Amino acid sequence: MKPSVRRAIIIFTAIGLSTLVTQTNYAERAPERFSIEAILAAPFPQEIVGSATSPHVAYVTNEQGRRSIWVVDHADAKPRAITRHEHDDGIQISALAFTPAADWIVYQRGDASGGGPINAASSTQDPELAIYAVPIADGAARKIDDGAGFAIHPDGAAIAYVKQGAVWRRDLGDDAAEPQRLFAARGGITNLAWSPQGDALTFVSQRGSHSFVGVWRANPDTIERIQWLAPSTNRDLFPQWSPTGEHIAFLRLPPPTNQPPVFRSFLEDLPFSIHVANATTGIAQQVFVADRGRGSAFRPVIAPSQLFWGANDELVFPWEKTGWLHLYAVSADGGPARPLTDGEFVVRSTAIAHNGESMFVVMNEHDRERPRLSRVSITDGSAQSLTSGKTLAFAPTASGANGVAFLISDATRPVRPATLVDGSVRTFTDLPSDFPEDLVEPIAVDITATDGQSVRGQLFVPPGTNQAKHPAVVYVHGGPWRQMFLGWHNNAYYSNAYALNQYLASRGIVVLSLNYRSGIGYGLSFREAAEIGQEGNAEFRDVLGAALYLKSRDDVHADRIGIWGGSYGGYLTAHALAQASDLFRVGVDIHGVHDWNEGIRMFFPNYDRYDFPAAAALAFRSSPLNHVDTWQSPVLLIHADDDRNVFFTETVKLSRALRERGVHVEELVFPDDVHGFLMHENWIAALEATAEFLMRELVQ
Repeated sequence: MKPSVRRAIIIFTAIGLSTLVTQTNYAERAPERFSIEAILAAPFPQEIVGSATSPHVAYVTNEQGRRSIWVVDHADAKPRAITRHEHDDGIQISALAFTPAADWIVYQRGDASGGGPINAASSTQDPELAIYAVPIADGAARKIDDGAGFAIHPDGAAIAYVKQGAVWRRDLGDDAAEPQRLFAARGGITNLAWSPQGDALTFVSQRGSHSFVGVWRANPDTIERIQWLAPSTNRDLFPQWSPTGEHIAFLRLPPPTNQPPVFRSFLEDLPFSIHVANATTGIAQQVFVADRGRGSAFRPVIAPSQLFWGANDELVFPWEKTGWLHLYAVSADGGPARPLTDGEFVVRSTAIAHNGESMFVVMNEHDRERPRLSRVSITDGSAQSLTSGKTLAFAPTASGANGVAFLISDATRPVRPATLVDGSVRTFTDLPSDFPEDLVEPIAVDITATDGQSVRGQLFVPPGTNQAKHPAVVYVHGGPWRQMFLGWHNNAYYSNAYALNQYLASRGIVVLSLNYRSGIGYGLSFREAAEIGQEGNAEFRDVLGAALYLKSRDDVHADRIGIWGGSYGGYLTAHALAQASDLFRVGVDIHGVHDWNEGIRMFFPNYDRYDFPAAAALAFRSSPLNHVDTWQSPVLLIHADDDRNVFFTETVKLSRALRERGVHVEELVFPDDVHGFLMHENWIAALEATAEFLMRELVQ
């Protein structure tokens, strides 16, 4: 038995065992062309960052759970590891940052998202959450201190960081120097940033219903006090220093709505705005406010910040004014906002060039399922395409004064780091020698939901087979604010899902990866469709449409259709098995939400269903547990019990309810891991179990 399976708690429940299990004929399965372990063996770049002052790029790789930092001078394209961790320990490396002289890299080791430090490996030692620095020259990593959320001083000699609710400072190059406590403030402290002169720090004080932007200055002549910039009942976020240090811009979002939170249509809100404060006096003025109506609710792009201070004192920000997420620019002195991108496509991610003159933008202008990279001028909005064809681009980061590094993939090669050198793309990592070569290239298909809504999907058709018909599987992603592509994803979770879909296709199963409504990539109206989530589960109509599409295909066994998905995808999988056992013969539900009133409470602990009786009743009617009495199909439930996105009790309650009703249930449980499975061995176990369960039930 593999170590990954040994660590898991596996429960086989034979109550109401379906006849499908006893009828399985393993000999008729397509032979295994490659293993799940082999297709997950490629080093996965989880983060990439460029230096402002040198041609160096740094990135983190996760190679079968062993996380390391690599540095490359993209002039010679010879990457080298400057840190190495030899074990699958589940400890994240994140927040890479170069010092101004590019002589050190500072980073965070460990994760405390959603609570205390994570101990995914069930280590008997205390889990780590600490800041490290490693000199590029000799590669000897040094622990700076416990803490997180650091900011590097402009002179590169020290960092500020958050520890135990206060902000501390410590020198980088002096191991004997003691940490110095700078200040504390009420609320959670985030978004630390030094002024260009290094004499002040901005930060955000998160206080639940509202947040403030604060400024701290060391002043030995007076009693130190925090300067709050135009405090209000709003949520002020993403402070940005002007290049001269004379002003601070920040984004202002309205207070939270009084309606039941999350996972429902949200087309408009009180308009968001941008404010610029005098860094000395703290006096702020509004320089932009969004139009009322559709698109007035702030929608972020994937980026370290949502506000960028460009050349000529232009502020760049995302806005969904037209129903499509685009970048706009407005003068720091105020005035009308200018679109930098425009059309029926969305900006996915962005970064500002170090010289402040342009934005590097990933958008799906030419192909909805293949995001590409462009350079967009902040001055006039002119755009230059940097990638093309069937490649996918992600996560741009400025490198040098005006260069860019990013992640790239295609249908058959996973994500790898790249730079643009002399107009051509250069990549830095090779695939393992045994990485599968005969992967399929998915094709885009249009699906009609049962209510007529048009949705998109990617179809994986098994290669080189003489069989007239195949079993089929619908894959539903999580989020729901996600999008699957015609190629490998840059998110590790969805890269692994893409790998499993390729594996299933290699074993003779047709796979339809569905981009259902409430997902991203197709505009505001699609993402915020009526009756989604807790207000009616309209997405399920898309899932039904996907099954009917597969059933209508000549190459699919109409009575051999399954479904799998995780998180929101687990939620939709549970709905499919509960409401349409006649269509979906079997499913794998990975950490799905099964009762919306519990799911909401994970993200909003103060939520009380009794405060919203009508909405809470609708939320439960939109939940899989409401339909459990009609659930007949066998299911594999997979969940990690330190999940900080979906309560583990969601699976506990569903498991008992199904077993009481005689439904065949199998379980795979990972003690101490979290929602995204930080242990590589757990990913192997989860995907192997998913593939085996689906094949056992669908292939005869």
